[in-house]
Amino acid sequence: MTFELKILGSASATPVLSRHPTAQVLTVGASNYLIDCGEGTQWQMLEHRVRPHQLQAIFISHLHGDHYFGLFGLLGTMHLQGRTQPLHILGPAGLDEVLSAQARVSNMQLGFPMDFTVVDTEIHAVVYEDELITVSSLPMRHRIPCAGYLFAEKPRRANLLKDKLPAGLRPDQLARLAHGEDLPADSQQAGLRHADVAGQPPVPRRYAFFSDTLYTPALADLIRGADLLYHEATFLEDLKERAAQTHHSTARQAAQLAHDAEVKHLLLGHFSGRYKSLEPLLHEAHEVFLATALATEGLIVSL
Repeated sequence: MTFELKILGSASATPVLSRHPTAQVLTVGASNYLIDCGEGTQWQMLEHRVRPHQLQAIFISHLHGDHYFGLFGLLGTMHLQGRTQPLHILGPAGLDEVLSAQARVSNMQLGFPMDFTVVDTEIHAVVYEDELITVSSLPMRHRIPCAGYLFAEKPRRANLLKDKLPAGLRPDQLARLAHGEDLPADSQQAGLRHADVAGQPPVPRRYAFFSDTLYTPALADLIRGADLLYHEATFLEDLKERAAQTHHSTARQAAQLAHDAEVKHLLLGHFSGRYKSLEPLLHEAHEVFLATALATEGLIVSL
């Protein structure tokens, strides 16, 4: 089953040519989950062929504009395109007030229901769940309330092994085995255990999204062993004091947290507009954690 991250925006607050404010899409199976929605996100969705009506839920980290100014426009587009299925929106307190005020003054009545969840940015807790994933909040340390998110795939059933299946099984029996059931013995066939005809179940995958935050080593324990970590890296280490003043992180700090958390891969993002080339940030991170890449527009990471 697909478990894939697509980067739509990599910039921090100041506009930069060829970079866009933070936005990402995680695809699990046939469901898409939007993570942050900076200005122009729906244009990036068009560019990278992400269909708004396939969004299952939207996760907003905090209420600085470069992380959510594109949300109301995206909701309007989904309304105009005739969306009717419910949409889950999760974010810190105040986001629902902003959306309600925008809808009121523009007299826009959406044609689909919104299920809004207020995320407590001070704790680590499950905030969303469906048949495919469980999502937990991660407490970030920023200038305003801010949450990261840990997306954890639910356990999947092991696939049946054709060479271990006896001949003559009926379609209904195969379906029961595929759903993890054992077949009891009957007058025509001996009993059959699912474990005897199936391989090992796939290991569930996990993706951790760290939005704007001070370097916080304690967060490593909450995501230990994750398959992929996105960590903001607004500055290089020579601006470490500036990072601390603005409650951001450096590329080296992001790499150190990835190392300490024993994640498999790291993505750097949320780059300051002062950097025309991003290679110095990547080089700085590689000195600590080699399995690092830049989360630039259009990047697709499949796990």
